[in-house]
Amino acid sequence: MPHLVTERLVLRPVDDTDVDRILEYRNLPEVKHWLLSTDVDPERFRASWRRAADDPNDHSVAVTLDGTVIGTVSFDVVDGMGQPGMPPRTEALLGYVFDPAYGGRGYATEAVTAMVAHAFDQLGIRRITAGCFADNLASVRILEKLGMRREQHGVGDSWHAELGWVDGYTYAILAHEWHERSARM
Repeated sequence: MPHLVTERLVLRPVDDTDVDRILEYRNLPEVKHWLLSTDVDPERFRASWRRAADDPNDHSVAVTLDGTVIGTVSFDVVDGMGQPGMPPRTEALLGYVFDPAYGGRGYATEAVTAMVAHAFDQLGIRRITAGCFADNLASVRILEKLGMRREQHGVGDSWHAELGWVDGYTYAILAHEWHERSARM
């Protein structure tokens, strides 16, 4: 994965030296509250990032501001629903986790926008989907700012570690929608 450079950020592959920093903010109560997997073993977490670096379908990145890791964007290229003749690896799953100390300044939106643009323009992705808890308003705002369409409101479909069964949203955007939107901006 090449480094992606935005106006304020650099998105680059995660290396071993980043993992402790990522765990610092990932383990904050206000961050864990919105994650599916709330507690992680540091060594297993480190090993998963190492595997990601070697996986040609995993384009996940560390997001840095002036050399400091402030978040991650996970991006996995996947096969679609499996209909006969469907081109492989034209869809992707998007996620992100950011340090709340850097919240409210548009960094997450800037980073996720760069990743989506890269996916459509360089990776040939046709469709990107992302999910979040319905009550995670910060995540909802990011996905909607990107122009992603809410395709599903799953009532009681998401297990939340603290709250039990809660509502979840699924968002998506197609390459042609992204390009049409980008041309208008």
